Amino acid sequence: GESISLGIVVLTITILSLWLGELVPKRLGINSPERIAIVVAGPVLFISKVFSPFIKLMSNATNFVLRLIGVNPSNEPPITEEELQMLIMQGTQAGVFEEAEQDMVEGIFSLADQRVYSLMTPRTEIVWLDVNDTTEEILEKIANSSYSRFPVRQDSLEKIVGIVKSRDLLVTSLSNQKINLKELAKPAFYIPETMLASRALEMLKKNNTELLLVIDEFGGVQGLLTINDILEEIVGDMEGEEPQATQRQDGSWLLDGMLEVDEFKEIFHLSSLPHEGEYETLSGFVMASLGRIPQAADHFEWHNLRFEVIDMDGRRVDKVLVTSKQKVAAADD
Repeated sequence: GESISLGIVVLTITILSLWLGELVPKRLGINSPERIAIVVAGPVLFISKVFSPFIKLMSNATNFVLRLIGVNPSNEPPITEEELQMLIMQGTQAGVFEEAEQDMVEGIFSLADQRVYSLMTPRTEIVWLDVNDTTEEILEKIANSSYSRFPVRQDSLEKIVGIVKSRDLLVTSLSNQKINLKELAKPAFYIPETMLASRALEMLKKNNTELLLVIDEFGGVQGLLTINDILEEIVGDMEGEEPQATQRQDGSWLLDGMLEVDEFKEIFHLSSLPHEGEYETLSGFVMASLGRIPQAADHFEWHNLRFEVIDMDGRRVDKVLVTSKQKVAAADD
């Protein structure tokens, strides 16, 4: 009798506490978050202040005991980046967030892991002006480029004079004045190629500039990073730009040689590549696999994939066609 009665009481209290103390308040909070928050904010703040000394005492006592047994107290944040991304993904699935919003948040998180060398415009693609260029040569370079800022060099990219705005050049030209690049150039700011993209964004804001020159460990200019490069990492490629990866009707992929290795692995669901770390782009992977500077029509096979160099831009691989070997065999049959 008494054991059964005690069991019924314990079960009833457990159900009521779970129902009234957990499920109902949570459902009320979800249905009317603002109204509930306004009502409970004051009492919760008062209670937290009253009991904060006791909570701190208990926390310190717990940490003391953990140290006695050789365990370091955990200082983990209340929510991790992975948990936040999971919440956003669940919110997208529930219709609370748009897919574009989820992509932007994931892009922002990726800035903390990306190095600037994976986002920068490489040295070979920099459009630069030389202090010895004539006005006609300067205006022609501006007209043939979509950029608004240009590094100014003296004979080589290792001797950078500064950065000049196309607007200043055009204003000077329209005023029928001779363009003096040294006078118009503003100081250039440099960052190492190993700097995190999030830190580079802080540098752009701190120095009130839209362009940073990227250097290697020897001080040589390896590329440049603009605010647009970082924005594209967050929101994706700007409209009008040619995509770096295009899937064709036959299932093959036409890829840009500058496609990042991580994006390539994501497209083909690969965990790793041979000699990874020695290159950052698909072009580097092709060169490492062939062991030489490729030529158009060069091809090789790896990991059930066939790679064919479609086009070269000087000594750089411009376009690569990647086809599954099963599809190649089916086409031959």
